[in-house]
Amino acid sequence: MFHLVSAIGWLFLQPLSLVAILIAVSFLTAFLGRHRLSMAASGLSFMVLFLSAWTTLGALVLGPLEDRFRKPRPIPDTIDGIIVLGGGLEGSINMARGGYELNASGDRFVETAILARRFPQAKILISGGQGAVFLAGEGDADTAPRLLAALGVAAGRLVLENRSRDTFENAHFSRELVKPAAGETWLLVTSAFHMPRAVGVFRKVGFPVTPWPVDYKTAGNETPGLAEDNALDSLRNTTVGIREWIGLVAYRMAGRTDALFPGPKPSSR
Repeated sequence: MFHLVSAIGWLFLQPLSLVAILIAVSFLTAFLGRHRLSMAASGLSFMVLFLSAWTTLGALVLGPLEDRFRKPRPIPDTIDGIIVLGGGLEGSINMARGGYELNASGDRFVETAILARRFPQAKILISGGQGAVFLAGEGDADTAPRLLAALGVAAGRLVLENRSRDTFENAHFSRELVKPAAGETWLLVTSAFHMPRAVGVFRKVGFPVTPWPVDYKTAGNETPGLAEDNALDSLRNTTVGIREWIGLVAYRMAGRTDALFPGPKPSSR
C-alpha cells in the first residue's frame, strides 16, 4: 500500500504535473469568469516551470543530499560484498528488446562492474524488482546479470534479489537473502542523492553498510541564479531532488528510518 500511495502522490506533486494542474485551473477559472484567480494560477504555473527549468534550484536541492556521504578513506582492505540498488536500467525497454539499456542512473552498474574487478572475492548483490506502478518492465535484478556478464563479472558471484519495489524492500529483502555476519564489510552502491535515505533504511533493518555513492548530478559549487545547464537537465534535477526530500520525510514518518536526514556516524568520519 505504501508503494502505491507514494507512486500516485508523486504523480501529482512533481513539477511538470503541478504546472499542468495550474494551467488547467487557469483555463477553468477563466471560463467561469474568475479572471483574477485565472491569472494567479497562470502566473504560478510559469513560476514553477521557470524555477525548475531555468534556475539552479535543482542543483541547490540536490547538493546537500549528494554531499551527505563520501566514499570511505581509506578503503577497507577486505570487502565481503557489494550491494547495488536497482534504478539504473530501462526496465520496459529491456523487457521488450532483451538488452541492458542504461538510464540516467546507470553509473550504479558501471561502478559495480569496476568494483567487482577491484575486489574479485566479493559477492555482488543486485537488489531491484519491478517497482513501476504504471509501466510494465523487467526488474533490474533480472536484467543486470546480462550486463555484468558482458562486462566480465562471473555469474557465480551474483546474488539476485528481484522482489523489492522500493528502498525499504531493497534493504529488508537483501538482509533476509544474504544474512550478513558480524564484522563483514558490504559496500552500498547507489546514486549520491539517494544515499542518505538508503543508508537510513539499511541501518533500520540492521544491515550495516559502507556507503559508496556514485551518479552525481551536480558539481557541488552551484550558487543561486540562472542555470548554466540546459533546461531539461535542470528540470530533471529539480524533480529528482524534490522527490528525494519528500521520500526522506515520508520514510521518517512511516518509521522506515530513525532519522529525517541520515548522515555518517561519528566513527565513520
